[in-house]
Amino acid sequence: MDIAGGGRYAETGKYVLKKLPEVTLAFWVMKVAATTLGETAGDLFAQTLKLGYFLTTIALFAVFLVTLVVQLRSKRYNPFFYWTVILSTSMAGTTISDFMNRDASSKYLKAGATSLGWGPQGLGLGYPVGAAILTSLLVLTFALWRVTGLTFSINKIDTFRGEALFWTAILISNTLGTSMGDFLSDSSGLGYLGGALLITGLLLVLVALMKVPAVPNVLVFWFAFVLTRPLGATAGDFLTKPVAKGGLNLGTMGSSAVLLAILFGLIAYAAVRERRANPQGVVLAA
Repeated sequence: MDIAGGGRYAETGKYVLKKLPEVTLAFWVMKVAATTLGETAGDLFAQTLKLGYFLTTIALFAVFLVTLVVQLRSKRYNPFFYWTVILSTSMAGTTISDFMNRDASSKYLKAGATSLGWGPQGLGLGYPVGAAILTSLLVLTFALWRVTGLTFSINKIDTFRGEALFWTAILISNTLGTSMGDFLSDSSGLGYLGGALLITGLLLVLVALMKVPAVPNVLVFWFAFVLTRPLGATAGDFLTKPVAKGGLNLGTMGSSAVLLAILFGLIAYAAVRERRANPQGVVLAA
């Protein structure tokens, strides 16, 4: 039995305010759009505008905190608030990953450049070490989440602590996804397009696993959430990098502007649809 246009039935009959979106095809389209924009926008500030990874990471992490506070204080699901946080985690994740993994060597700088922005140029850990650290942090986050006894299902998160854990996992997974995407694009030999095709193939495998009763859909969701980030990273690099490196050379500024327009158009559509389907913003808790 549905309630308030898209609610769900529960034996407890407990009403809760809906804070997070339903996971549909539109959700995944918007996720890829947001993560691709996060890649191009992060590179725009750090590289094109030459603010550097250090300053850009500080600035974008501050933006993330502001958008997160707005989302956490919201009383119901608001597509603009939710997807703004997703975007801010994608942008911050891009520069956090770059700061962790890269350094001031000529490999990561334009010809003739000796530095990029003010402050430390990068820790130079490399993609394997950076990915190992981020994977460990993500596993630790999920372990703590499990200890709390709170649900991992996005459709059933209805507490402040659950939502805080959710956004912590999102920030780490988006940073990890950036490292994975950059490794595929820069170090694996697959190139930008090859890396994007590989991730797309893995996502199709996850879609098939959704039909397997023995595989929990929650597990599939989180694997897909992590993998859509490197898809966005490789797609963003494919749009912005020079043709000589296998990209389309559309530039970070132009690509970011187009992606921003697409994302905000999708957010506006989601807001109208949410208002019509669930005007009261409540669902029955499971």
